[in-house]
Parts: sequence; C-alpha cells; structure tokens
Amino acid sequence: MQSASDRHAYPAHWEADVVLRDGGTARIRPITVDDAERLVSFYEQVSDESKYYRFFAPYPRLSAKDVHRFTHHDFVDRVGLAATVGGEFIATVRYDRIGTDGMPASAPADEAEVAFLVQDAHQGRGVASALLEHIGAVARERDIRRFAAEVLPANNKMIKVFTDAGYTQKRSFEDGVVRLEFDLEPTDRSLAVQYAREQRAEARSVQRLLVPGSVAVIGVGRTPGGVGRSVLGNIGDAGFTGRLYALNRAFPEDLKEIDGVPAHRSMREIEEQVDLAVVAVPAAYVPDVVAECGEHGVQGLVVLSAGYAESGPEGRERQRELVRQARAYGMRIIGPNAFGVINTSADVRLNASLAPEMPRPGRIGLFAQSGAIGIALLSRLHRRGGGVTGVTGVSTFVSSGNRADVSGNDVLQYWYDDPDTDVALMYLESIGNPRKFNRLARRTAAAKPLVVVQGARHGGAAPQGHAVRATRLPHATVSALLRQAGVIRVDTITELVDAGLLLARQPLPTGPRVAILGNSESLGLLTYDACLSEGLRPLPPLDLTTGASAGDFHEALSHALADETCDAVVVTAIPAIGDASTGDAELAQALRSAAEQVPGKPVLVVHVELGGLAEALSAAASTAPQADRKAPGAQIRPHPFRPLDFQAGNPAEQPDTAQGPTTLIPAYPAAERAVRALAEAVNYAQWRRDAADPGKVPEYEDIDEKGAAQLIGGLLARGQGLTLGTDETCDLLGKYGIDVHRALHAPTPDAAADAARTLGYPVALKATAPHLRHRADLGGVRLDLADEEQLRRAYAELTELFGRPEELRPVVQSMAPRGVDTVVRAVIDPAAGAVLSFGLAGAASQLLGDMAHRLIPVTDREATSIVRSIRTAPLLFGWRGSTPVDTPALEELLLRVSRLVDDHPEVVAVTLEPVVVATHGLSVLGASVRLAPPPARDDLGPRTLPTY
Repeated sequence: MQSASDRHAYPAHWEADVVLRDGGTARIRPITVDDAERLVSFYEQVSDESKYYRFFAPYPRLSAKDVHRFTHHDFVDRVGLAATVGGEFIATVRYDRIGTDGMPASAPADEAEVAFLVQDAHQGRGVASALLEHIGAVARERDIRRFAAEVLPANNKMIKVFTDAGYTQKRSFEDGVVRLEFDLEPTDRSLAVQYAREQRAEARSVQRLLVPGSVAVIGVGRTPGGVGRSVLGNIGDAGFTGRLYALNRAFPEDLKEIDGVPAHRSMREIEEQVDLAVVAVPAAYVPDVVAECGEHGVQGLVVLSAGYAESGPEGRERQRELVRQARAYGMRIIGPNAFGVINTSADVRLNASLAPEMPRPGRIGLFAQSGAIGIALLSRLHRRGGGVTGVTGVSTFVSSGNRADVSGNDVLQYWYDDPDTDVALMYLESIGNPRKFNRLARRTAAAKPLVVVQGARHGGAAPQGHAVRATRLPHATVSALLRQAGVIRVDTITELVDAGLLLARQPLPTGPRVAILGNSESLGLLTYDACLSEGLRPLPPLDLTTGASAGDFHEALSHALADETCDAVVVTAIPAIGDASTGDAELAQALRSAAEQVPGKPVLVVHVELGGLAEALSAAASTAPQADRKAPGAQIRPHPFRPLDFQAGNPAEQPDTAQGPTTLIPAYPAAERAVRALAEAVNYAQWRRDAADPGKVPEYEDIDEKGAAQLIGGLLARGQGLTLGTDETCDLLGKYGIDVHRALHAPTPDAAADAARTLGYPVALKATAPHLRHRADLGGVRLDLADEEQLRRAYAELTELFGRPEELRPVVQSMAPRGVDTVVRAVIDPAAGAVLSFGLAGAASQLLGDMAHRLIPVTDREATSIVRSIRTAPLLFGWRGSTPVDTPALEELLLRVSRLVDDHPEVVAVTLEPVVVATHGLSVLGASVRLAPPPARDDLGPRTLPTY
C-alpha cells in the first residue's frame, strides 16, 4: 500500500475552520499517518450503536490493520478528513474511489464510496453536514463527480445528512441496505441549503457572544481604574442579568469579592459554566488565558488587549496564533484590540465594553471596526435620541477592533433574523470577503435597511490591523456594487445616524413626491431646493406663516398626508416669538396626532434651534437612563455622551415603542440633512420593489458554450495568462453572438488599399498605437474614406503627423452606421468577483468616471437599469431632439458579455470599445479579451471561516 507521501504531498489547502450548527467551531483537516493514536482514542468514545451503523456489525475496537487503512491515504483515490476540537477527533469522513464494479479504482473512474463516523457527544451539531461539503469539494478537485453511500435503514440521522444536502440523487434498497448515489456538482438547491446552514451557524456563533448567561472578566485590577476593572464595573452597572466573575491570577487567596463580584485567580476555580470571557490582559499573557478558557468550555472571547496586527509584523503573527488557538477550542473571538460589545435587551443587559454607560434600548444594530468611531456613533445616537428625536436607541453594538475572527459578515447573519433589530448601521474600514458581504447584504436589505459608511476608502489600503485581500476596483465601483445589493451607502457617520433615525421609526416612502409645509417661507424654499438636488420631486412649499398655531400645523399635515400626490412630508419649523406663540410640546403633539391619523407615509421635521420641540416630539418614548438604575452600591460615573440639558428616565420602565401606537417623528437641524436621509429612504424603497422581481438571465440559442470552452482550453494551453490576438478575440466573442467589425492591418499604403478593397468602401483608417488608441481627439482616425485616393491621402497625413507606420500600427475598418459611442467592460476582481461596467466612450467615462457597474451574472432587468443609470444616459434616449438609439440591442450585448464571463471564469477581462449604438443595431469596432486560469471562488466552495 502506498504511504501518504507516495503520490501527493499533504494538501494543506484542505485545512479549514468551520462554524457548526450550535455556533461553536471545529477544524477540518486531512487525516495522516501521525493520527493513529487520535483515531483509536476517538473510536473508543463512540457508542456501540454508532459503530454498528458505521460497519453494519458489532465492531468494538479497531484492529491494527484498520488503523493503518484509515490513516494512510494517497490524497487522490483514498482521502480521509477529520473534524477536530482541542486537537482531538470528533468526527471522520473518508472516500474510496471505485469503478463500475464497485471495486477500488483509480482515475479516470469518477465515483467514490463515502462513509462518516461522528462521536455521539457531537451528533446534532451539524458536523457531518460540514464534512460532507468539504469531502465533496476535495472529490471534485480529484475529478470525482459522484458519491455512493450505503446506510442501514435505521440510521435516519445519516440518511438525513445525505438527503438534506440538496444534491441530485437517487435511492435504492437492496439486501437490507439503503444505497444513495448523488452527483457532486453544486446545484441551486445545494447552494441554498449551504447558505441557510451558514446563516444559522454564524448567527448562532454571534448570539453566543451577545447573549451569554455568564461572563468572566479576565484582567481585573485590584485597584480602581484600568481596562479590566472598568469593564467589570460597566457590566455590573448595566444590570447584567447573568452571572459575573472577576479574574486575576494576582488576586490574594483570601480575596473573595471585588465590587460585589465573585473574585477568582483562575478559570479552574469556577465550578459553573462560563459562556463569555472578556480578556483585558497584556498580549503576552493572552495565550495562557485562551488555553484556560478553552479547557473550561468557554464559548467565546472578547479580546480588548492591544499589541496585535496593528503593531506590526510580530503582532500580526501573534494575532494569527490567537485565532488558531481559540478556534482549536471551538471558540470565536471579537477583537483583538476591540472596544467591546453591548446588548440592551431587558433579558440580557450586557455592557461588556469600554462605554461607561449603557445606551438607551432601541431597534438599531451598530457595528464598527473602529473603537473611536464606535464611541462617536454611540454618542451621536445618544444625543439624537435624547436631545433631538428620542425615537430610537441601540439593540446591539459590536466593535470588532482588528476583526481577526468575527466580522461584519457574521454580525449581518445575526441581525438578519434578530427580532430586536429593525435597522443595521455599519462603519467598515475593510471588507474581508466582498463576495459574501454582497450576498449577505442583498438578503438582509430585502428584510431590513442596511446603512454603511466606508472608512479608509481613499487610502488605498486597509488599516494595518486588518489582514484582508486587496481589491483592484476603484472605490466608486465598490460603492455602486453595494448599492446594487440594496446597501444604503453614505459618506459620513452623521449621514449614517440621520438615515438610521428615519428608517428605524418611519414607514418607507412609496415614491419621490414630497410635500413641504411650515412656518418659514425661507426654510421651505431651502427644503425645496434640497429635494431637487437629491433627485426628489417636491411639491410647492406651503407657508403657514410665523403665526401658525399647533392646530394649523395639524390641519396642514393631515391634508398633506391624505393627498394621493404626496409620498412623504417634510415639516419645517422655526421658533415663534410672543406670548401667543405655539409651545414646543403643543406643536409636537399636533404633528404626532396628525401622523397617527393618516399613517403610512414618512414625516420628517426640520427645526432651527428647537431643542424643546425635538424633546417634545420624543417625550412619549423617552428611553434615557436614570441614575437610579445602577446596581446597589455601584459607583455613579459621569456620562460623556449625555447632553447637559438631558432629562433622565428609566429605560426599563418605558413602554415598548416598537409595538406601541405612538408615532415617533425624527427631527433634523438642517433641511439638507433631512432631505438627504429621505432621498436614501426613497431609493432604498425603490430597490426593495425592484428586488421583488429581479428579472432573469436570458438564454440565447446561438451561444456555443462548449465551443467557447474548447477554444479557451486550447488557448490557455499556451501559457498561464495571455491577451488574445484580433482573430482569436473575434472567434471567442463570436461563440456568444458578439460580432466584431474586423480591422485589417495596414503596414503600408498598398496594404491599406488592399484591405479597403477586401472590406469595401467607405472605410476608416485608424492608428492603434497605445498612445493614440481610442483618441479621436488627437486626430489618429480618418472616417468615411470613399475611395483609394482619399485613403492614400489620409495614410500620408497620419504618417506625417505621428511618425512611421510601425509606430502608428494603422488598421483599416469598414464604416459603421453613425450613433453614440459607448464602452462595455467586464473584469474579474480577485476580491469582489466578476463585474460588468458600462458608460459612454471618451471623456464621459475616462475624465468624469461616468460608469455604471453590476455584478455578473446580470439579469435582463439589471441590463435595462445599467444603461439608464449613467448620468449621460439622456444621450441614448433622444436628448435635445436627437434620434434615440437602439438600447434593446445594447442591453442584449451587455447580457451576452455577462454570460461569457459567467460561463467561463477563465475570461478575466473583456473590453469592447467603442461600441457604436445606432438607431437600429450596434457595431463593436474594437475588442480585447484576456484569459487566465480561473481565480478561486470562495463563495462556491464549502463553508469555511476566513484565514488571515
């Protein structure tokens, strides 16, 4: 028998960390000859029943021959994988390639027999499902296309693992055994199953961090001050509903409590289960802490300690080791260098962060990769919640620090079906897996608003602590792709909060029509102008005059809300002067009353220095904290976020405003901010409506997918990456129904004349040198040459102006119908995936960056929208009396390019320029294609946690 090294080296790329159904982690790796003792120990812990199901007979122990067979693999025809926790096996899976006779075989046989064994203590955690995904990916890599499995009928759990996987399969029953056969090619159903399992597992892993039943703070100082002691006080002050422990190995043995919390020197002294550990010790001591936590069964860590990737190469390696160590014990990490986590739910009340005061409860989820930005977000929401609107607070808050493990993707998975979160706000400085983020964002945005501000977007690199793959796409392209996924993209944290406050408590507008009313004509006109600037359709402002009473506001707002030509209302208000002026509370009550009587449309208030009005608008749902909510004996610390004029109130005693009838109206200090937030809500609502019917990827009968694949394979056999020549480009594009006007080389005037006779007059003469290509403004193009005389004259002019023919690289091309010059591009970015781009050729796209982008594959509805989404789109639709061009033909071209790149990931770049769109039809006058081995698709493989 061959040893593991006889045929293939150890496949390290098969190693992976995975999240299991209960939120814990496991490591999957190939089984090697060094695993004999682990395998025997694992088998001894498996019940007799599970052994019987695996071997179809009593099998109390493994023989030496069995151990050798199960640990010696060639990693091609025989492969074994193990799931490990703490370095020990908890489950195994193996396949053996077989021939048509069911006997062991080698390639080209493409079927294998697969079998699992899971320790009883770990059954029901989704281990077998994860192993099936990974062994399937390994098999496909080794050209195995089908698995067969024989299972006893009573082994319902294992039958369910196979049948629930979503693969195309068939079942038979013979000799008392169920035989299952299934193809390993991913299907829409298998991917849907995989994504659903991924969501449940990752959401559960975050839930274990945000909803712990017990918390240990490790690194609590004996004297007041310091990070650990502060966090311990914050957790206690917030009224955490679970058990709390303080740990420090330097505590004297007679110290039993600190600040009323049980004190321990080691995790081993705690008899009860600890769910979450908050680590606040120097980085050098963290490995020992992680080991103690892992051995104690802690489920997750929040690492506040600094000194990791943000500090340089040594810190980066320390960070990698931290993640490896924690995952080996099945734990997930927030951090390191984190600010902490907060959960305001009355059932949890967790403030495991450096924020000295708990935010008011509410419906907004916050995620920030930066602690400083996290502080700013909490501060602004607190001020806006108490001093301006009071309409919402925070459900959960996560500041991930270096984001070494738990990322924004994981938190999105949690928020997706979190009943306490209505709006998600995220500050991101890097996106580790853009493909996955785009997929999760699209799904989340279909259920609840997701607002994102990107930091470090012009720096060209992620912050030092974030180890992520770089994208070559410009920031504008990334932003466009996020918007395509339903993300509300804003530029500042002020806009982030403005949009969040509106979306958390107001219905989505059904259109862009905005009514404006108020007691200031000037403020109304400013609001009107702001609406036009944001692409909204404002109605003429209604000026109620400065003498307007609360009743006047109520009547005007009621009338505007009932108007079918209005989709939203902006109320403008300035302070009134005089004894008979309307009071803030009276005006606020009038506005709330009108909004409650005619619900269904968003209402916003633009105020000028009306602190009283803003507080009155929110008085019915004030959720600010009171000093008396502190734990008995706890020290009361000043709140850095609280405005001086803030009136406290106990959040635990406030009604659940999410379920109550009170209408909560957001107020803004400037018209531009209110209107910008409203515009984002209008665009998001339109996206929601469009997402309900995303369209389809059309089929075209003239596409020769197999012929294109053969051509690409033959071309790639020449090298790892190449730019195709003119003839090869035309041949490949032709397989997808894309005809390119051929350009014939003209190195001499005589060659130019011969080319023109071949093509037929009239023709165009072009210089294709890199510095002249697509630069008609430089004079390197001569059009409508009707005969040989004109052609030779043009040839002489070009060579006289720009140099010798070998420098110009002139070509002759037949004339195309006049139209609008456009450009179509597709590129595969290693981080973001395949992207289709469209714009007008020349200055519009090159100088102004007026390009639209969509992720591939593009649907018919997306092709329609991309053509219309550029700023210069009116040129295609009859601007200033010109004849509209054939946009349906353009949309079809976009769809064909999308299909080409989606069907053949080896096509890593396509450029069609110019594409002249005429009144009827279009002409592709220039094209280039680049091929390369397909990049890895981490979104289609088995579930794995990222490694940095």
